[in-house]
Amino acid sequence: MTDRLILQNVVKRYGDKTAVDRISLGVKEGEIYGLLGANGAGKTTTMRMVLGLIYPDDGTITYGGRPYGGDVQRMVGYLPEERGLYPKVKVSEQIVYLAKLRGMDGAEADKNLRYWMKKFEAEEYYDKRIEELSKGNQQKMGFIAAVVHRPQILILDEAFSGLDPVNVELLKLAVKELRDEGASILFSTHRMEHVEELCRNITILDRSKTVLQGDIREIKNGFPREQILLKTASAVEGLDAIPGVTGIEGDPNGYLLRISDESAAVPVLTAAMSQSEVRHFEVKEPTLNQIFIRSVGERNE
Repeated sequence: MTDRLILQNVVKRYGDKTAVDRISLGVKEGEIYGLLGANGAGKTTTMRMVLGLIYPDDGTITYGGRPYGGDVQRMVGYLPEERGLYPKVKVSEQIVYLAKLRGMDGAEADKNLRYWMKKFEAEEYYDKRIEELSKGNQQKMGFIAAVVHRPQILILDEAFSGLDPVNVELLKLAVKELRDEGASILFSTHRMEHVEELCRNITILDRSKTVLQGDIREIKNGFPREQILLKTASAVEGLDAIPGVTGIEGDPNGYLLRISDESAAVPVLTAAMSQSEVRHFEVKEPTLNQIFIRSVGERNE
């Protein structure tokens, strides 16, 4: 599968401050790509360049092999963190209008709007003004506005923030559907569990630079495993005396052990089996959240 959205050595400066410093990444057809970073890392500036709102000072951005232009603009959809629909205009009128601006026929836009409204169990809001909707339903309408013209490239900035768990799941299903239809999705969020679920490849930015990039599975394999989850039928003694075990949390039926070396795993399991029935034993891989904190935190020290 080829990369549809490609950033190569992209730079953006504001005076003597470099907001984005030689970032490169590629988003394939049918891929959700995670763009991560703390506030001020360069994520928003990168997204604005992808959207054509600002231009790089150096490097290139291509969309299906083409530079930014009017035809490319129609390929792109955007759901910003700050929702931008007009509060006093009917939902149907403005979403169809926005789709027509992207080159879509009005009847087709209305058909797509009704499809997504049904999907989100929101058909009753077709003739309502945005200001009459709850915040969560306004967010759903913002998502529909971003995807109603069936974009090939979709930019999602904190797409799930402020939503209750039911609506988060609804939006996740919609994002996966668009991915499965071949959309290239650049996904930015602070919620690492969403990235782990939806993305395969990521870039982590810190202070305008790329600090970590690649396949999440491969990235995780490059970091040490520092925790053991152990569940037993009864209490186990002496685990804290095993070399490599640096700390223990838990109750008599479950232990979370911090380890400095994975070689501690076999002695821990042996000790547990000699004293009790072992119901669960796992050397836990690092979470993306732990990797993020380590990658960004170490640079900030």
